[in-house]
Amino acid sequence: MNTDFPTPLIDATTLRAWMASGRPVCIVDCSFELTDPHAGRAQYRSGHIPGARYAHLDHDLSARPGETAVNGGRHPLPTREAMIERLRAWGVRQGEPVVVYDRQGGIVCGRLWWLLRWCGHAPVTVLDGGWRAWLAAEGPVAAGDEPHAPSVGDATLGEAGVTLRTLPEVVRDLGRPTQTLVDARASARFRGETEPLDPVAGHIPGALNRPFTDNFGPDGRFKDAATLRREWDALLAGHDPATVVHYCGSGVSAIPNLLALHVAGLGLAPLYAGGWSEWSRAEPGLPCARHVP
Repeated sequence: MNTDFPTPLIDATTLRAWMASGRPVCIVDCSFELTDPHAGRAQYRSGHIPGARYAHLDHDLSARPGETAVNGGRHPLPTREAMIERLRAWGVRQGEPVVVYDRQGGIVCGRLWWLLRWCGHAPVTVLDGGWRAWLAAEGPVAAGDEPHAPSVGDATLGEAGVTLRTLPEVVRDLGRPTQTLVDARASARFRGETEPLDPVAGHIPGALNRPFTDNFGPDGRFKDAATLRREWDALLAGHDPATVVHYCGSGVSAIPNLLALHVAGLGLAPLYAGGWSEWSRAEPGLPCARHVP
């Protein structure tokens, strides 16, 4: 089955109907709390979509200790080869649709969406509104751990469907009109008023700030495409959307911005996955900007 998705989002009602029809689908719960790495698995065990696998940000969606990492920062990317092996271990088959969700506003499941696209697996979509939306739609709930995949999947590497920007590339284009950096972190961190995680406060010079939470409505779902388009047009203020490069602290919370820009019809922009955690630790020291009153 080789099914692509017309948009990067799926609503809970559609997913319920899809599952009820018996159509094959791999569902992955990516719930994870940055302040408590054990909380996400506990959340999954307390309740999840029936049949869903669990993916841990540190263990499954990042390079593990001792593995080759693609970039620096707090959550370095695994190689494409390592990631495809993990997908096979979950039982993902070539062309099989994958639905990802979490309880954290799409920041962690969005990482898996991006990784799948990076590996060339096009049929992947994000459950809009995540676990909260699933419960609101009265979707069925399972508890505990799911059994291991009955067989190893046969997913294979394909042409990347998303673009990764590296630290040297971002440095090379810094200040050029061909690159418009958009920082997804909270405004206080962007301005340099506080920095709870990284050694230096501030942001990459010239970057714009769009906190990833600005993309959601009160129900936790993404705003509609027209609203996102207006808001992103206002933020970019004449900058060509084709020049946008998304970043955040470590390549995780930038994904809702990337998805929102895509939903708005403004393209699938590159990701600088190393983010501020890589930039602020780079040697020799790279320029940092602050906007503290």
